[in-house]
Amino acid sequence: MGADLHESVTVRPPIARTTLAVAVGIATKGRAAVLRETIAELQAQTQRPSRIIIAHTDASDVAGLVPVDGLELVCVAAGLCNQRNAILDRLADDGSDIVLFFDDDFLPMPDYIAATAAAFLSNHDIAVTTGEVLVDGIKGPGLTAEYGRDVLAAQPETAVPAAMTLVRNGYGCNMAIRLAFIRSTAMRFDPNLPFYGWLEDVDFCVRAGAHGRIVKLPGARGVHLGVKLGRGSGTRLGYSQVSNPVYLVRKGSMPQRDAIISVSKNIIANTAKYFFPEPYVDRPGRLRGNMIALRELLAGTIRPTRVLDL
Repeated sequence: MGADLHESVTVRPPIARTTLAVAVGIATKGRAAVLRETIAELQAQTQRPSRIIIAHTDASDVAGLVPVDGLELVCVAAGLCNQRNAILDRLADDGSDIVLFFDDDFLPMPDYIAATAAAFLSNHDIAVTTGEVLVDGIKGPGLTAEYGRDVLAAQPETAVPAAMTLVRNGYGCNMAIRLAFIRSTAMRFDPNLPFYGWLEDVDFCVRAGAHGRIVKLPGARGVHLGVKLGRGSGTRLGYSQVSNPVYLVRKGSMPQRDAIISVSKNIIANTAKYFFPEPYVDRPGRLRGNMIALRELLAGTIRPTRVLDL
């Protein structure tokens, strides 16, 4: 008789993975020069990205971009959520484990990707991570790439060990997502939040929280330049500052109290600085958008997609 089949089978333990494949996704519009700076920083990563997918709106967005290994371009209609969804579509069936969304003006420390991959590998219950923003130019006139690199250079090469902390949501300028639950659920950024997205990271992370923890990684560091070029209409943004929180409350992605605080802070800031606005902020346009949204809120017609008509 032949040998027993069971006796001829050698059972081998699964090979332990030492890292995860991290794709980088960047949505960009109207900021080709700063995009080139960010791509250059990605080439200095100690763990190289498995893919770099740039979602742009026309050829001018990627003008002068030098081809590098793994770099892919996808041209889609403008809108942060739409562009990020196009990136997720590209990753639907590839071998990447994580997608790391960077803004086109976010400069990461060389160990950012490695630190992120290590956190996901060691903690199977993590759904989303966000890093430590060393300096955020969004709160002022914006920072130059040279200044951002000086900040990075002043940091120790390896971050001081610190425990990750639970957070309600990731910061959209640097947010990593485990692709396993994206593929099993076909989850996407909400297309009803057009143009800027405005709180799209809050909405996404509330939904992602059903699939794992949302954590902040002190070891994943970078600088958000907060470049003002290409940010578009102040009126549209002002409308979104009111309409999007209202929409998220109705959707269940945002507590009413948080929405009231968010809307109030922005209206107060836009009103207080109306006559003496910062040169880099369209306060009159934002306040105009706030008022349009408030009128439509009272009329019961407010909706985030209304910005498409403004």
